[in-house]
Amino acid sequence: MSILYAGFLYFPEDKSSYIPAALEFLAIFILCVFVFRLVKRLSKKEEQKTKALEEYVLTKQQGTQDKDTQLRK
Repeated sequence: MSILYAGFLYFPEDKSSYIPAALEFLAIFILCVFVFRLVKRLSKKEEQKTKALEEYVLTKQQGTQDKDTQLRK
């Protein structure tokens, strides 16, 4: 069973081989933060569009209800 996990537990003697991995991790982390902020910004814009559409529909619906109420009187 321990033979299966041997490939995952490789620790090199020369610690300078960690530098490329650290740089790659840093680059991917920065990219992830950028994409997260982009998605958050786009989501905020879509939320504003949805709120505007909801307000439009509600005012249109209230206007129709007001007309129906006036016709009933």
